[in-house]
Amino acid sequence: MHGKLIQHLQSFHHFNADEIALIKDCFEPVEYPKNTIIEGKVSVPVHLYYIVSGYLRLFHTDEKGNEITTHINCPPGFFTSYFHFINQTKSDENVECITDCKLLRITKENLDRLTLESSAMKDFSISVFHQSITYNENRSKELSTLNAEQRYLQLLKNYPEIIQFVPVQYIASFLGMKPESLSRIRRKLIN
Repeated sequence: MHGKLIQHLQSFHHFNADEIALIKDCFEPVEYPKNTIIEGKVSVPVHLYYIVSGYLRLFHTDEKGNEITTHINCPPGFFTSYFHFINQTKSDENVECITDCKLLRITKENLDRLTLESSAMKDFSISVFHQSITYNENRSKELSTLNAEQRYLQLLKNYPEIIQFVPVQYIASFLGMKPESLSRIRRKLIN
């Protein structure tokens, strides 16, 4: 599983053989079945995950008991309750496997070790942080400026495969709408 991660990292920065060996040492391969919560709310996130295959979601429960999906990640990529992982604070969010997942995980301690011992990993971590900020800003803008149909079409444009793997109720929640609204939009687009 490390090959996919190394290829991903090498597409952004050059890593020498010692750095690659350190990366392989720090990232632990794990597999989880679908519907498994791998990081629970009211605890400090233990791991940052690299998704080799499968889909994860980040969600919290509102005051009415509804699950609100705040993030769905399409593989490959990194995933966790990022703010809480970096700051080592208790999260109000859960990380759940939507599908069966093959992941590589790293602890905060090992991530810090990697960024101290590898300048390429430090540069890569900074670029991931910038990508995360840009993604969140774009998502906030889309939620406030696009209507429901436009948000759905934007999601299909950027991640067309998501419809095959992620249940409608998670997609609807992620897009800020009820599943019935998303079903109406989908029927309208088909007709």
